[in-house]
Amino acid sequence: MRRGNLTDNRPMTDRIQLLQAFDALLQPERFRDYGPNGLQVEGRLRVRKIVSGVTASRALIEAAIAAQADAIFVHHGLFWRGQDGRVTGWMKQRLGLLLAHDLNLLAYHLPLDAHPELGNNAQLGARLGLQAEARFGEQELGFLGQRVDGGSYADALALARHVEQALGRRATVVGDGHGAIRKIAWCTGGAQGYFEAAIAAGAEAFITGEISEPQAHYARECGVAFIACGHHASERYGAPAVAAHVAAQLGLAHEYIEIDNPA
Repeated sequence: MRRGNLTDNRPMTDRIQLLQAFDALLQPERFRDYGPNGLQVEGRLRVRKIVSGVTASRALIEAAIAAQADAIFVHHGLFWRGQDGRVTGWMKQRLGLLLAHDLNLLAYHLPLDAHPELGNNAQLGARLGLQAEARFGEQELGFLGQRVDGGSYADALALARHVEQALGRRATVVGDGHGAIRKIAWCTGGAQGYFEAAIAAGAEAFITGEISEPQAHYARECGVAFIACGHHASERYGAPAVAAHVAAQLGLAHEYIEIDNPA
């Protein structure tokens, strides 16, 4: 039997083993989260190819179908905080595609942020040349450290320019920091609520995806720079790192598909 150009002699596993591998790596039982972590939509039993992405959008699902995937692995699944539970509109469209094509959808939110080597925060730190030395904030999701080379940035603007070059995205910078910046905190996505914990942990600058109204005032009043580099831009690295690791462990094919998001 053939599905496009993918034949049955390629390595494969089953859905249960795949889920067990992700759960063993990410340990979702350790986290309090607003949505289910793990298998969100059950698809075919046999899995040969995983497609990873940031969010289970219709565009990603359609791209995974075109790529002849058996499973999709994402950071943001189908469920959001405070979401209406009815299967209408965009939810119906996404579910309809997944069910019609017998695709498995696996999503890990906070567990993917937190993994010390492959998670979003660890991978963003690696992208920025930062070495974590401590954790902070609720469920210890925030990372605190400094440059791998032991150096410092001349000021907040120099750090922001480095972030922009590394991520290919303009950043919002508020606050001057302490002049030269050595101790840097970061937490990917919508972690603006971690800013006060980062200040208490001794950070001279804080990097995350988004900024809300209160943080601009905290940055100016506390002397700690706040750099918002985009929710999506800060979380593009954990999902492919984890999916590639599990795919290699099980001998499966893996492909990361980027669906751009200006947020």
